[in-house]
Amino acid sequence: MTSPTKKRARTSRKGVGGSSNSYVEVLLAEPIVGQGDRGEIVRVRPGYARNYLLPMGLATVATENNKRQVAKHQERVNQIEGERLKTLKTTADSLGRYSVTLEANANEEGHLYGSIVQTDISKALKEASFKVEPDQVKLEGPLKELGMYTVKIELHEKAKADVKVWVVPAASKG
Repeated sequence: MTSPTKKRARTSRKGVGGSSNSYVEVLLAEPIVGQGDRGEIVRVRPGYARNYLLPMGLATVATENNKRQVAKHQERVNQIEGERLKTLKTTADSLGRYSVTLEANANEEGHLYGSIVQTDISKALKEASFKVEPDQVKLEGPLKELGMYTVKIELHEKAKADVKVWVVPAASKG
């Protein structure tokens, strides 16, 4: 039994110590729900860091060197994202000046036998050398009649365009 006058030294594992009232900074190696994304520096309780985050490899201690490395990496990621966004905005400008003509079978009233959906528009844009995926084509519903439609294309939340889509009757065979 230990004597009341001798206090036991608190050992800190992996550089994380502190009382239950304090917080420690850790650098997240993986995204954690409720805490943050990979590369973020977050403040957590020492026990959570020591008993869960560090042993599971989900985080590391946020030393000054680690913080500098994260700042450099984030700066590079921001630069790459800026260049990508500039390219997407240029593509969106080109898309805004482009129109798509799609042929479809229709009856005399102009109602299509099928419908035109995102995949059809994306395919037509890809044939025109625009890299537009079906999930980037924003339709309120399938196009079911002949006519001209303005369709929104969202390449990025900051790079959007409106494309004119002409749905025309298919050329008769014969």
